[in-house]
Amino acid sequence: MQRTENKARARVSEIFTSIEGEGIFVGKKTLFIRFSGCHLKCRWCDTKYALPLDSGTDYQIDEIKDLIIKELQPFTYKVNFTGGEPLLQTEAVIELADFVKKQTNVKTYMESSCFDSELFSKVLPYIDICKIEFKTDDSKVVEDEEYDNLLLNEIRCLELAVESNKATYIKIVVTSSTNLESFKNLVYNISKKIKPSDILGFIIQPSFGIDQPTVNKLLDTYDIVQPMFPEVRIIPQLHKEIGAR
Repeated sequence: MQRTENKARARVSEIFTSIEGEGIFVGKKTLFIRFSGCHLKCRWCDTKYALPLDSGTDYQIDEIKDLIIKELQPFTYKVNFTGGEPLLQTEAVIELADFVKKQTNVKTYMESSCFDSELFSKVLPYIDICKIEFKTDDSKVVEDEEYDNLLLNEIRCLELAVESNKATYIKIVVTSSTNLESFKNLVYNISKKIKPSDILGFIIQPSFGIDQPTVNKLLDTYDIVQPMFPEVRIIPQLHKEIGAR
């Protein structure tokens, strides 16, 4: 395939095909493009190797396109742009997602903390599936004084995805330390912005290995969500259970 040389660059930790282990599309064959770099501090992060901004490999965008075509396997359902934090490399995500949409029949999917709704809005036209992840206050993702602003951006990203008629779902990671009253307030605030019919589902994901919640704690969070979002499911990280990457 001939194309004009593109000198734009991006830092990528890894590109690989595996089984989607999280969320509403769990079990789907997926090509993962993991961008390097994340400025957030989720205490249960399971990809710490991809957090440093200078980690991974520095590629030209065209090199990544070639890797996508090389790694893309038959019957792959979607390409995940993940991290790290992909919104830190917005222009690279846009170009690569646009490439996937034009050159393949595979859906595009972004996994982001949704920390910046303006950056999210730029990427959104090139993404088919949006997972909007809300961070609980026990995640320690940002300093306490910055948490409210993070939630405002996450809610705005959710609204933008719904307004754009994207296949959208919500995910919240729950730990043993998750405060149920705070969790209830978060879900209630989300419910004021969208209708249950606007999203594919609401996923509660138990943390793995760090401060894991009990079954009773998970059932408590389920009971909070269900009256507001009936399509709620508790889904652990499948890939860790089966030893997938």
